[in-house]
Amino acid sequence: MATTRTANAHWEGPLLSGQGTVSLDSSKTGTFDVTWASRAEEPSGRTSPEELIAAAHSTCYSMALSHGLAGAGTPPEKVDTKAEVTFQPGEGITGIHLTVRATVPGLSAADFEKAAQAAKEGCPVSQALTGTTITLDAALV
Repeated sequence: MATTRTANAHWEGPLLSGQGTVSLDSSKTGTFDVTWASRAEEPSGRTSPEELIAAAHSTCYSMALSHGLAGAGTPPEKVDTKAEVTFQPGEGITGIHLTVRATVPGLSAADFEKAAQAAKEGCPVSQALTGTTITLDAALV
């Protein structure tokens, strides 16, 4: 069964001096302030589209890796993933770097690397971002 999730953005004013909000409507977990400065300079307590993409990608990747490992008979004890989305004004998103550290009893480093790469390719968010270079640093802890 398909699911649909909804977020809404509201913006006022021109790009460089304007401001807005993004609300996570499906979960009702919050409304967050956004500005051009929070996107292209320092966050200063506000979010950006790139931070929201990083949150989605790190979560999706962790879930895909956990599922793949469990399906192979080596469920993880824990998976921690950081996604770094790089935004260059005038160019857009220039890359995403995933760093994953996991504890998987009984799994070799080589087999973990294979599973980590497969999760990178199979993660639905990775697939949605196929026009972007996605790099991966994966290790067992």
